[in-house]
Amino acid sequence: MNVPRLVLASASPRRRELMLQAGIPCEILSPDVDESVEGSLSPAEMVRVLSERKARRAGASLEKEARLSPEPVIIIAADTTVCTDGGRILGKPEDTAEAAEMLNMLQGRRHTVYTGVTLLRLRSAGGASAVHFVEAAEVFMRTLTENEIIAYIGTGEPMDKAGAYGIQGKGSLLIERVEGDYFTVVGLPMARLCAELQKLGADIFRWGGV
Repeated sequence: MNVPRLVLASASPRRRELMLQAGIPCEILSPDVDESVEGSLSPAEMVRVLSERKARRAGASLEKEARLSPEPVIIIAADTTVCTDGGRILGKPEDTAEAAEMLNMLQGRRHTVYTGVTLLRLRSAGGASAVHFVEAAEVFMRTLTENEIIAYIGTGEPMDKAGAYGIQGKGSLLIERVEGDYFTVVGLPMARLCAELQKLGADIFRWGGV
């Protein structure tokens, strides 16, 4: 069986770094997609829809190439969002004022981070089959002072992250604890991803040199 060719459809440097750290070789493709959603979706439904949209967009650009490829092609796409304990969904802040608003909503409280993943396997004969999963983790942010919020926003780190913080960076100083998979909060649940890729024929541990 040919070893699948993995393509990470993501512009996120954090997801790329997780794949690199795990020793999983993959190509990078950053599909340009509309991340707006219509209707009233739950956080889990929203990340599932958006991850599939990213995977399908990447798949469309690779379809011809996949038909000529001797090995299977598997596209990995993910989307992450934050939901407050009051049920409000938080995406990426549009400006520093919105970042401050988000951090004030989250500080001193619990919130939930959802990451949806779509694995799209392209067929050499054309078409594709998809696998979806969603993971959730509970995050407890400590109580912050106004000066701490201002200082953190000043680093620029919150501006490209759902909920206006990055747990793997300077934002780690804001977090008391996580209940669930830490990597779900970063943006790519690695253990579940590994299990699902193995089901599709990707020998992750052999690739990692184990």
